[in-house]
Amino acid sequence: MSERPRKRATWKTWVSAAVGLIIVLGVFLYAIPKFADYGDVWAALKTLTPIEFWSLFAATLFNLFTYWLANKAALPGLRIARSAVLTQTTTTVANTLPAGGAVAIGLTYSILDSWGFSATAVALYVGVTGIWNIFAKLALPVVALALLVFTGRSSPGLAAAAFVGVTVLIVAAALLAALFRSERMARRVGDGVGAVISTVLRWFRRPPRTEMGDAAVRFRSDTIGLVEHRWLRLTWTTILSQLALCFVLILSLRHMGVAEQQLPTVEIFAVFSFSRLLSAIPLTPGGVGVIDLGYVAGLTAIDQGEHAQIVAGVLLFRALTFAIQIPIGIFTYWIWRAKGSWRREVVQQPAVEPAPAKW
Repeated sequence: MSERPRKRATWKTWVSAAVGLIIVLGVFLYAIPKFADYGDVWAALKTLTPIEFWSLFAATLFNLFTYWLANKAALPGLRIARSAVLTQTTTTVANTLPAGGAVAIGLTYSILDSWGFSATAVALYVGVTGIWNIFAKLALPVVALALLVFTGRSSPGLAAAAFVGVTVLIVAAALLAALFRSERMARRVGDGVGAVISTVLRWFRRPPRTEMGDAAVRFRSDTIGLVEHRWLRLTWTTILSQLALCFVLILSLRHMGVAEQQLPTVEIFAVFSFSRLLSAIPLTPGGVGVIDLGYVAGLTAIDQGEHAQIVAGVLLFRALTFAIQIPIGIFTYWIWRAKGSWRREVVQQPAVEPAPAKW
């Protein structure tokens, strides 16, 4: 009987990989060429000057650094060098393997355990970074829509989208506030979320989630000390990482010749914000193909001129922020395996800090 679950998991993994491959091939071989010919895109890419290349390289390094800061903020005792190794290694796994997100979480536990962090500290780190990233992805479209309205690019459709976005964000914030208000409220929130999830699972003939209340209580107890002392640092580092990523997109488009008059920065930010929401749908590893198409479709819908430069800018951006992660992650994985002096050296950190730690 023990063999059956493994076979089922393997079958699902292969089907998921096949579906993901079909989506990626469909996007790059059929969908994107509808917007611009790859020959014209390559011609645009060849116009990149050495100064433009190195400025993009610097912006990419800064973007990577902001993610290391954000992860460092979520785990007391994690040094910046180890945050870099952890971030790049797990990102590569998440971006390349079917069900890579789940594998990356398992690898996160392995890496941090080897450095001496407790399972509770790691679970807290994974939970807090996940929540802050979700809130960032929900908040960015709301901010983008507000900017569009402020700059006179509003429409009834945008106003409706803004209303929906604000409502979702308020509900999510209210649930989080209720979660931390008291143990009783945490259990109620957990049970309520579990009931919603169980209803959806029932449609797929899956067992209900009955442990959400207890899980919410445990999460509240473990998280409250960390959030109390580090919520500001968690917030600004998460926002900085998102803005740094958007800056790489804007710079890539500008270096491909897409001018401000042709595609305003505020509209690029809006497309970026909504496309980031697509990354929450795990159709392909790292959203490859799906997110690319979201960027291309959104940006070309705004600009009715030459699309080759836009497609070139998007592909350049994705090469710098997605493809480049893979060799870096392989290298940092080697560092983790080879750096014996880091093993079990980190001092265990309590969930509640006596005072905010210094950088």
